[in-house]
Amino acid sequence: MSFGLTVILTPLICSTDQSNGAGEFNLLGVTVTLPESEKTATAKHSGPGASAQEGAEAALSALSSYLAEDMAACNRAIIERMDSPVALIPQLAAHLVAAGGKRLRPLLTLASARLCDYPAGPDHQRHVALAACVEFIHTATLLHDDVVDESQLRRGLASANAVFGNKASVLVGDFLFARSFQLMTDDGSLKVMAILSSASATIAEGEVLQMSTQNDLSTSVDQYLTVIHGKTAALFAAACRVGAVVAKRPDAEELALEAFGTNLGMAFQLVDDALDYAADQAVLGKTVGDDFREGKITLPVLAAYAAGSEEDRQFWRRVIEESEQAPEDLDHALALIAQTDAIGVTLDRAAAYARAAREALDIFPDTRLRRLLQDTASYTVSRAR
Repeated sequence: MSFGLTVILTPLICSTDQSNGAGEFNLLGVTVTLPESEKTATAKHSGPGASAQEGAEAALSALSSYLAEDMAACNRAIIERMDSPVALIPQLAAHLVAAGGKRLRPLLTLASARLCDYPAGPDHQRHVALAACVEFIHTATLLHDDVVDESQLRRGLASANAVFGNKASVLVGDFLFARSFQLMTDDGSLKVMAILSSASATIAEGEVLQMSTQNDLSTSVDQYLTVIHGKTAALFAAACRVGAVVAKRPDAEELALEAFGTNLGMAFQLVDDALDYAADQAVLGKTVGDDFREGKITLPVLAAYAAGSEEDRQFWRRVIEESEQAPEDLDHALALIAQTDAIGVTLDRAAAYARAAREALDIFPDTRLRRLLQDTASYTVSRAR
């Protein structure tokens, strides 16, 4: 089965007029103290699991450093557009910024534009505004997802819904979606609006499909891949493609970047799903086993179920389909996943998508930026190795 479909994370970079140099800055009247991993542009991970992430962190840091000026401008745009006279909005926004994050999706927009020779200078800032737009779409979906999933952690800190409540999280998510569409209309390109609005609809469809397949072990691998394409890869693809659009590149280059983004997004989500059964909480940034407890159908579960004995399958039906879980069941699930090499199966498929992402960029000249993007695809899978 092949996908011609396709992210990366860049650390939060504070402009010098906002940061006090000590990992703190003022966001709309609220002082935000960044976690240690976000206090520098390289954001080198120093907690448990660092060795497993060194390659990925190095690749992302190199890409982030290459685009540091653009990313700083993007962060300024994000902070400006989070402003509101409604006090709760900047307060919740400050909480999101303090939680960190790698700014993966907007970095892709900036990188794609530069790969396509989009001009530099103050009169050429479309890519910056659209990168902020992409980040708002992504952040809005995270706020909504955490409410739906009843998540208590996001990026290692208390989730917004845990701190501010479900109603505030949903409404601020709506605000960020609205801001993203303001940025689209400000850009003025119907093609850009078509790409990003279509991706927004696809994300919602992917989340609804995931809810429909929850607790259903008859879900096929193809259905699962459709879910992760919708919920993750579609926005990666759009983030990359609009970079080529603002640079006014030929359709072939637009489609190549879309394929890069899609395949990278597929690889990224597959690894994310593997990490839920193979990481510690400090690396994962959320409670380990959340997917298991929620009965989410992911490839590690499908692979373990397919390769297990009848006794094993009875266990999976009880804990996933019937939602009858005892405290010790997560450990047993982890043991079954290890016995059937379900993580290996998942990561092998992720590696295939990462390879397709790298190959999609072969249409472009062999520049340092192209190599940085290809390295990022390579190291995406290493997060769980």
